[in-house]
Amino acid sequence: MPHPVSVLRRFALCAFAWGVAMSHGAQAQSAYPSRAILMVVPQTAGGTNDIVGRVVSQKLSEVLNSPVAVENRPGAGGNIGTQFAAKSAKDGYTLLMTISSSQAINPALYKNPGFDPVKDFKPVALIGAVPNVLLANPDFPAKSVKELITLAKLKPNHYQYASAGNGTLNHLLGEMLNNMAGIDLQHVPYKGVAPALNDVLGGQLPLVFASLPSSLSHIKAGKLKPLAVSSARRSPALPDVPALSEIVPGYSGTLWIGLFAPAGVPHEVLAKLEEGMGKALAAKDLRDKLELQGVELAPPTTPDQFAKLLNEDIARWAQIVKSSGASID
Repeated sequence: MPHPVSVLRRFALCAFAWGVAMSHGAQAQSAYPSRAILMVVPQTAGGTNDIVGRVVSQKLSEVLNSPVAVENRPGAGGNIGTQFAAKSAKDGYTLLMTISSSQAINPALYKNPGFDPVKDFKPVALIGAVPNVLLANPDFPAKSVKELITLAKLKPNHYQYASAGNGTLNHLLGEMLNNMAGIDLQHVPYKGVAPALNDVLGGQLPLVFASLPSSLSHIKAGKLKPLAVSSARRSPALPDVPALSEIVPGYSGTLWIGLFAPAGVPHEVLAKLEEGMGKALAAKDLRDKLELQGVELAPPTTPDQFAKLLNEDIARWAQIVKSSGASID
């Protein structure tokens, strides 16, 4: 039987080691961030999320006094990058900058997206929302949504629209228009918004739904013709372009953008991230840059309010996906 003094000595050593480990862990958290942070963008370069992510990462880097690097991990409608972030270390050094189409639509669209949007992530900051724009090649005969609907009814199944991929928001926006306007535009999926835009710019396809940030430069240059925005109201960035709801009552579809951390990140680290994002989003230079890109900045939103928005959107888009019949194995 071990001597009582020996037992006490071992107990004291274990307690000391545990205290040292806890002290080091607390110091690591208090020193956060002590190295570069990776911001995963689960979409291709040049899209809305990438544009916003790079603008925000620069300001967040300034606020936290630490590098924040953006890494694109596209594929499967955003699932690949989202899975990567969900399975990363729970230390606050891997974050997810994502959009509602990946976080709120994919769980209904894919039988197994590889992540749970609620259980696997903790909301950090809601950044804002952007409408999509229904765009036409300048040579397309329709100059308005009314003219487009008339043409589409005269020639059913004749006209095509491009999207960033099956099940993406711009795909479902087209299906919503088909259902609500009683037309049948044919969907042509691409691997990202950039190649979809390129083919409409080149005249291979006449129409595309694309986010305002990814298409604004083409609109200003006269290379694409905006027919309408997908939001319930007109966008301040395009005040002369009607909202689709003005022609098709009840039509509405916007894209929100937000920052998440993997579930399990220490509370102290999350608090620093939330505080840092709050300061970044309050900075006038950041707000000006985002507004120039067509981003409608969200009012100050707590992580709990952001979580509520996510849950509401998951339920809303589940109904839209079901009614559209869209599904990806």
